[in-house]
Amino acid sequence: MATVVKEFDAISIKNSSVQFIENGTPSEGTKFGSVGTISGETTMKELVKMVEGQEAKKRTKPEKHDLTVSAHVPVDVLRKIFGLSKEGLKPGVYSYGTEAKGLEFIYTADVIDEFEDVTKLIAFPNCISATGFKFTVTNGADQVAEMELNLTAYPDEYSQLYYEALSEEVDDSTVKTDWHKSFSRQLVAATGGGGGVEG
Repeated sequence: MATVVKEFDAISIKNSSVQFIENGTPSEGTKFGSVGTISGETTMKELVKMVEGQEAKKRTKPEKHDLTVSAHVPVDVLRKIFGLSKEGLKPGVYSYGTEAKGLEFIYTADVIDEFEDVTKLIAFPNCISATGFKFTVTNGADQVAEMELNLTAYPDEYSQLYYEALSEEVDDSTVKTDWHKSFSRQLVAATGGGGGVEG
């Protein structure tokens, strides 16, 4: 039986990977780049019950996750995220225009607790860029600036926005070896069919 981890302090993020989804099929994971920071906040949907003009009950439930990632991202990854195209152009030339459509992707990473030497595997299974193509160039900068990307993580077909696993608690070695290469609900489901919708 795997170890039960009782304490985890997130110190660093490494091994970020993206699996771009084309025609409903995810590609094999490729390096997202060197991430400096990642932060996120869940957007909640409110369901309000009114009785005689007064709020009587309110329930909130997660709707999507808004992520901000600062990173040095490879050129080919950025082109796919923002939807730059080479169609109809000479080799080596790409364009970005009104018909640009960024690819959806699965984002995975390792979050490291260096105090306890513990790794948390994280995955957002349904991401898309929340903004259009953007860039900043600064003359005379002392160091190469990280690019800030705003991403939106939507629920997958099982209504899940996010998955995590502390590596030390995972018995199935395939989960750990394939997390960044071919993450899917089938990879992590308790049964082969992907499991049902969980609340």
